[in-house]
Amino acid sequence: MRPIFFAVLIVLVTMTGSLAFAQENKGADQMRLEGGGQGSVPFPHHRHQTALGDCLVCHSFFDQEKGAIADAIADGRLVKKQVMNKLCIQCHRRQKQDGNPGGPLTCTQCHKKES
Repeated sequence: MRPIFFAVLIVLVTMTGSLAFAQENKGADQMRLEGGGQGSVPFPHHRHQTALGDCLVCHSFFDQEKGAIADAIADGRLVKKQVMNKLCIQCHRRQKQDGNPGGPLTCTQCHKKES
């Protein structure tokens, strides 16, 4: 009986720790992404997390760290506009086709030049 109790206790402690780490590692609710000459992109990170429910939808393309997109472009793992063209716009179109509110589909709807 004791070994089972300790095994269950270890599993519960591990799960609690994993959940706490996942909660802390969600990133900022709002972000501003570097958008090149077209201007920066305000990015509602929390809204995307809630809508998608799976971080790997986006983070299979780049790391879960601040500046990851810029770093991936700088070292050649991503090509400029690749994330936007292959991920953002395609997902926004799918959402709209499925009858859900989708995100912007044109450059100027996302990129905002600073005044």
